[in-house]
Parts: sequence; structure tokens; C-alpha cells
Amino acid sequence: MKKPTVIVSVINDLNTDQRVHKVCSFIESRGYDVLLVGRKLRSSQEMEYRSYRTKRFRMFFEKGALFYAWFNFRLFWFLLFRSSDILVANDLDTLLPNYLVSKLKRKKLVYDSHEYFTEVPELISRPKVKAVWERIERFIFPKLRYVSTVNHSIARKYREKYGVELKVVRNVSPLWNPTVIRSKKELGIPEGKHVLIMQGAGLNVDRGVEEAIRMIPFLENTVLIIVGGGDIIPEMQRLVEIEKWQDLVLFFGKRPYRELLQFTQQADLGLSFDQPTNPNYLFSLPNKIFDYIHTSTPVICSNLVEVSKLVKEYEVGEIVTDFEPEHLANQIQSILNNPELIASWKSNCKIAAGKENWEVEVQQLNEFYPKVHE
Repeated sequence: MKKPTVIVSVINDLNTDQRVHKVCSFIESRGYDVLLVGRKLRSSQEMEYRSYRTKRFRMFFEKGALFYAWFNFRLFWFLLFRSSDILVANDLDTLLPNYLVSKLKRKKLVYDSHEYFTEVPELISRPKVKAVWERIERFIFPKLRYVSTVNHSIARKYREKYGVELKVVRNVSPLWNPTVIRSKKELGIPEGKHVLIMQGAGLNVDRGVEEAIRMIPFLENTVLIIVGGGDIIPEMQRLVEIEKWQDLVLFFGKRPYRELLQFTQQADLGLSFDQPTNPNYLFSLPNKIFDYIHTSTPVICSNLVEVSKLVKEYEVGEIVTDFEPEHLANQIQSILNNPELIASWKSNCKIAAGKENWEVEVQQLNEFYPKVHE
């Protein structure tokens, strides 16, 4: 008997979007045939192996309004002429074509909002563009039945705005049981030094990268490793070169998820310095927080609503509020000089990982994707 088909759409890089990969794997485990649709830029790496099918659109435009318009145009026609039983839209930038096709073909639509989309800094600074996205959201959101998002703060905001109940499915890390642990030498990390890590696929403005880099010269025998990518990274690489901090700050670029965690577990502390300069960042809960916890890497974070609540609940790190470089360095130096405190946080990370993991969290999706009976 032919399996029902679920087409999942996302505008991000398919290789680095771990939430989408985890959701696709879950849907597949329920007995569905899954097709994940995304985009391919000139800078995109070759697609990693997936147990489900993938499709990436080659793009004539790689940024700006034409990029989003072209992707949505192609996605609409692709979905219209491709057989499916359920459509899944990830974030507002894929919702319109999915909604229109779901109505035309009378198909079930699931919407997963990864962030408080209309309040991201890229839109706040561009009110005319923001107004377009808000108009799309206002038109569709109140009509949605199956909606999920990444934390309770964002779910509450959408509920207040549109009167829609959202299922909260946080971007929690899966249990991490590596068969091999790579050494610092193998990874290219200096030995005999304290190691701080900042990681992520969206290391952009106001994500705390500059604050982390500028404090490093004030720390003793410590290096900062940055594993990931984002809009601000080229500028930060130039800063490091100009200031001659190449021995203090090491850039490793984007890495496959399992390889990324090899770097994470070698760090003494994991940094998350997102600044609450906009509602989206204020209410965010980056998945790197859970990656830090799952690799027993204590968390040093800014005072964001969801992040600070998690860190306080499990006592897995410390919250910082003063990002003046020397003051921030002094606070972190006092932590590095206290191995008993770090050991306590590491132990608490293990406890937290046993409770906060994808294997538990993903069960929230059961009602969206009922198991297909063989």
C-alpha cells in the first residue's frame, strides 16, 4: 500500500537546519513518505545523506525581495503539481504558497514557526518590508489549525495576537552518545588552554559574536572557537586580523551536526550572548543552549526570557548582563578559576539532558502526524 506523502518546505539551508531534519525524521518514523524542499545557493555544500527525499531549488537571486519572491513562486507551482497528503510550512517565508495550495487541493496544512518572524531585526529596520510580511501573516494565521512553535513565550505572543493555540515543540537536542570522541589536536584546537565556544548557523548582528571576541584579550590562557556561520562572521574575521588576535580567536566555519558537537564537548564553557534588541531575540531559545547541555558544556548566557529560565532551573551555568569587554572577561575568568563550580554545572548538565531531549519533546507532534497503520 502506498504511503501518504508529506511535503515539508523551508527556505533555509537543508544541511544546517537541525529542527527541520529532526521533524522530517519523526514524520518518516510515523510511516509517511517525506519530501523536504529547500533552496540551493552557489555557496551551498553538497547535500548530506538523508533517509527521506530532498529537493533543492537552484536560485537566480540569492538575497533581497527577488530571492523570496522567486522561491515562493517556484514553491507554489512545485506544490501545486506534486502529489501530497500533508503540507508543512516552516516559517512565514514559506507559508503563503503552502496555504494557497492547501486550499486549492484541500490538503492538511501544518505550520511550524521557528521564531517571532515579523519582529526579527532584519524586518524591524525595514518597515515597508515588514508590513508586507505582517499582511501575509494576518491574512493566514487566524485560519490555521495545526500550528507549532519553539517556546512558550512565542506561543503566548501569537495567541494574544491571533487567538490561535500553538503546540510548543522546543528545538531540543537529541541524546548524544558518540562512539568516538575526537581530541583537541585532531580538531585543531590548541591544547593546554581554556576553551570557550560560540556556535550557530545564524551568527548575525546582535548575536553576541563581537562581544565574545572583544573580551578574549583580557582572559588568561584562553581561546575562543567560533563554529558556524552568519552575516557578521566576515566582518569579525577582519577585526581579528586587524587586531592580530588570530591566536586567540579561531573560526571553524559551518560543520555537520555530529562534527559540530565534537567541538562543543571540548569547550570549558559555551557562550550565548544574544542581545535583547528586538522581541524575536528577547523571546528566543537557541538550540545551541541544548547542544551545550547535552555535551556537558556549562552555559554562559545573556538574560533572555527563555534561556535564563532554563539555565536557572537546572543550574547549568551563569547569566551575564554587563558586556563591557573587561568586565565580561573578569566574570568569566572567575568562573574558569573555579573548577569545582564548573564540575557542578557539568554534573547538572547530565541531569538536564536526561529530561530535556528530543526523544521526549518530539512526542508533542503525535497529534499533527498520527501514525500510519501498516
